[in-house]
Amino acid sequence: MKKSIIKGTGMFVPPNLIKNQDLEKILDTSDEWIRQRTGIEQRYWIEQEGATGSADLGFEASKRALKKAGWEPEDLDFIIFATLSPDIFFPGSGCLLQAKLGLDSTPTLDIRQQCTGFLYGLATADAYIKTGLASKILFVGGEVHSSGLDKTTRGRDITVIFGDGAGALCIEGVDTTENAGVLASSLHTDGNLANALMTELPASRLPIRFPEGVSLSDPRYFPVMDGPAIFKKAVRMLPKVINESLEKAEMDLDQIDLIIPHQANMRINQALGQFLKVDENKIFHNIQKYGNTTAASIPIALHEAMEQGRIGKSGDVVLFAGLGAGLTWGSLIYKFL
Repeated sequence: MKKSIIKGTGMFVPPNLIKNQDLEKILDTSDEWIRQRTGIEQRYWIEQEGATGSADLGFEASKRALKKAGWEPEDLDFIIFATLSPDIFFPGSGCLLQAKLGLDSTPTLDIRQQCTGFLYGLATADAYIKTGLASKILFVGGEVHSSGLDKTTRGRDITVIFGDGAGALCIEGVDTTENAGVLASSLHTDGNLANALMTELPASRLPIRFPEGVSLSDPRYFPVMDGPAIFKKAVRMLPKVINESLEKAEMDLDQIDLIIPHQANMRINQALGQFLKVDENKIFHNIQKYGNTTAASIPIALHEAMEQGRIGKSGDVVLFAGLGAGLTWGSLIYKFL
């Protein structure tokens, strides 16, 4: 049976480094306040001049992943792009990325699962490979948050969290009898909690997407979040969904070499470790460097963990987990061949 094997990873963040001290100049906030509540020390934002979209960041990450895999763009037979911040309203960023790669017929799929975009994307890639619909897949998670944040004191609680960036994976269907690749996944959604983390405007459900008489500085044009509700849901549902995947894979937590959670908030990830009763060194963190990059978060973290030698050797097992807007949450277990 074909197994979904990661052949290469890549990441890219724009060069514009924004430290907490830089935010102190434009918001009523402080480095101490941000660190205590989020664990974030810095993040990267696109430059204010010119035009840079999620597909541009994804293109740079893709080039690095393709080089690692030893592939050319022409080798790809499917592209999956996960983002909540598409370059334009339509078409999707996957189409724009495909063109940047010099391709003109390779199918693309855009998914809008926000912070769980990687989990849904990798599960989708695995399904395509196991059913024979694709053999070499490029997955990209890319986000440009900075151009859509409320950079006033009113929006500081969210503005300090988010960063821009992209992560990419080359995934190949490999015939092997080894117990490798995606071993199990568990995915969930509760749309009843959509209002807990959302951007309301512009909205195609309205007669006019940009309502007349509503200023573009209206808070509905910016992300809003019920932080306490998200925190409570995450620390309650993430251990549960992790155990679901462990049960499907017929594994115990002590067989997992590294846990890579979505990098939303250091406090959430630390609480997750406490609930799971695992050594904190078993959970990978890099939110302090990049902030929350949503769909790019886990693939960036995976790339860094592999570059650091934390994971990636034959037989290593990594567990991914995350919760975010939707609300959506899930987990996935992967074993290196």
